[in-house]
Amino acid sequence: MIKQESTSPILCIVGARPNFMKIAPIMRAFAAERLPAMLLHTGQHYDRDMNDTFFNDLGIPKPDFNLGVGSGSHTQQTAQIMLRVEPILNQLNPSAVLVVGDVNSTIACALVSVKQGIPIIHVESGLRSNDRTMPEEINRILTDQLSDLLFTTEPAALSNLQREGISPERVHLAGNVMIDTLHFNLPRAIPYRTTIEHLGIADSLPTLTEGYALLTLHRPSNVDNLETLESIVSTINQLALQLPFIFPMHPRTRDRLERFNLLGKLDNKRIITTPPQGYLQLLGLMKDSRIVLTDSGGIQEETTALGIPCLTLRENTERPITIHQGTNTLVGRNPELILRAFHQGLEPNPKRSEPPKHWDGKAAIRIAATVKAWLASLPQNNHNAPS
Repeated sequence: MIKQESTSPILCIVGARPNFMKIAPIMRAFAAERLPAMLLHTGQHYDRDMNDTFFNDLGIPKPDFNLGVGSGSHTQQTAQIMLRVEPILNQLNPSAVLVVGDVNSTIACALVSVKQGIPIIHVESGLRSNDRTMPEEINRILTDQLSDLLFTTEPAALSNLQREGISPERVHLAGNVMIDTLHFNLPRAIPYRTTIEHLGIADSLPTLTEGYALLTLHRPSNVDNLETLESIVSTINQLALQLPFIFPMHPRTRDRLERFNLLGKLDNKRIITTPPQGYLQLLGLMKDSRIVLTDSGGIQEETTALGIPCLTLRENTERPITIHQGTNTLVGRNPELILRAFHQGLEPNPKRSEPPKHWDGKAAIRIAATVKAWLASLPQNNHNAPS
């Protein structure tokens, strides 16, 4: 006799754009395993147009719940999410709550879940920058401590978790669901020329026969300080003399550039600024570029999978495998180091290697199979155990 699956769903949480890329393959894999799942969007990322674009591009089902939290300080966002998610957990009584990544939605929903005795699954566990001034680092550490089942993207993550007292039995090396999304969507990536023609800026571009560099920039440590941002603008202007840049500008970055009177100092003949782009557009811009400069964690991983040189404009990274086994170089904000690494990245044979273990587009399949077996193994007297 086949054991009946639990009718109590897994509640999957998203809140910001990096979550969307991670949840898409998980929802597909859960459906394939016939694991009942529902999706809750906290609304931490509140740009409706960009939300719709990402959900449509990635094939994510419409959320079953949307908390509509919106902007605010870290404390305000976290508190509002906790207040609004609690009644939904009471109503739904899920078999588990699955959280991804390290945004405020991740820790907020994990905190409420553990208080209610609901098992927590954390995808992308164990990543550490060892920089506790980053709010994401605090979110990562605390979420891992609260979680019952932890999925990692790289072997070093297990060492981090063991050092923090987490039992290896709770940890599984699944691979990288961001790379699942990349593999799934790569054939659909929109070529850069299509994007710039759609924006109506093709006629005003510098010649791109030599290729171009892609720049993304949004972290407060890079854009909220006048001297830091001014130094980055100056460095990018120097680099743009060698290779044109395409710069999809985050709203926060545009606001700071305008506030500091730096927007006009970008070399507008060699640096093409655009509004924020959808996933398929950005993937095409990345795929077609010669080199990428970024402060994004996800882009460090995606460029490693694509074999494209990446310069990370940060002093540390929670994704060291992209440096040791990928195409990423940590350059911080040192102009001389950035210039030197940029030249090296444009050389005919920049560092390339095979993708890390399990970065093969099948991480979500492994996660779904493990979750299914884990739920079936929970004690029958657990209020959320499969019947």
